[in-house]
Amino acid sequence: MLLYWILLPIVWVLAHILWRFEVIGRENLKTVRDGRAYVIAPNHIANLDPVFIAITVFDWKRLRILAKEELFKNPLAGWFLRCMGAVAIERGRGDTTTVEQLTNECKNGTGIMIFPEGTRTKTGKLGMIKSGAFVIAAAAGADMLPVRIIYGSKDGRMHLFCKIRIVFGTPIPAEELQIKDQSHKMAELRRMKNRLRDELEQLLADNAFAVPAVEAAPEPEPLPEKSEQP
Repeated sequence: MLLYWILLPIVWVLAHILWRFEVIGRENLKTVRDGRAYVIAPNHIANLDPVFIAITVFDWKRLRILAKEELFKNPLAGWFLRCMGAVAIERGRGDTTTVEQLTNECKNGTGIMIFPEGTRTKTGKLGMIKSGAFVIAAAAGADMLPVRIIYGSKDGRMHLFCKIRIVFGTPIPAEELQIKDQSHKMAELRRMKNRLRDELEQLLADNAFAVPAVEAAPEPEPLPEKSEQP
């Protein structure tokens, strides 16, 4: 934890030198951080997405970030991610131990960051929403905070020195993430996924970077009329 307190301000400064940040909806973040359990659910484009959100939240109570195991294979990257609060999960292997650990931490007021798509999308468009974030939020009785990361580049992806807009949406209350009728569990999960997708898409529609208008080519000058022969 001591290393986190040392690294957080250093990473904040470096990131603000290399990229231009704009944060929208910070009041929504304050709402869920007010002593309540919460799950942050962002879209995922770049490997540095969790770091950008962590330095934007800038909470001295370290966020816990669910990250795929492959990111920890590099010793230096693995060390850095663990210092920043990341926890490795074995995808596709039913890693219930990690899920239970994060659920218990969330119940005790620790913010959990889970990318609902489960992986990055190369196009910048939303991928398929998975169930993990909803399972933890429901078990912990946590609110869910939709977050849209928008890169101000031509291809919508992260590039050095590009603009980055991080938008915190309106929290989805914990009560609306509970599955009350287990006989309709799949339908309830589908409803929740669709709602989160709609929220994330709306955040993009409302806050996307303006696309520069393409200047119309000048019209060619008319050719001089031929003089008529007498």
